[in-house]
Amino acid sequence: MNNGLTPKQWRFCQEIASGKSQSDAYRASFDAGNMKAATIHKRASELMDNGEVAGRIEELRKPLAEKALLTLEKHLNDLNSLRNGAVQNMQFGAAISAEIARGKAAGLYVVKVDANVKTSELPASVDEFV
Repeated sequence: MNNGLTPKQWRFCQEIASGKSQSDAYRASFDAGNMKAATIHKRASELMDNGEVAGRIEELRKPLAEKALLTLEKHLNDLNSLRNGAVQNMQFGAAISAEIARGKAAGLYVVKVDANVKTSELPASVDEFV
């Protein structure tokens, strides 16, 4: 079942797949009580570079990713049904809102941010590099 992983590596994979950060997964899986944060981070990164560990994490995440995808598909279909119902009832404002929500959920809208910064507004330490 562990496909060549130690029990601690297997637990690390499960912790990562459940959404924990690499460092938190390492702490939960290994005896890291006396380790510095930098050491924990380094060891967790080394584990993530291990092909068997990375492969197991990918296998564990796959069903979760598929479930999330199906949830997005259902969400888009529900919004489509709401839009169609609103059009049939001549509620065009609601129909437009539902269609915009569908577009946002599908990632069709890009939020543009205008970041104009005057160098006179920057702190002196940053101003030297501009």
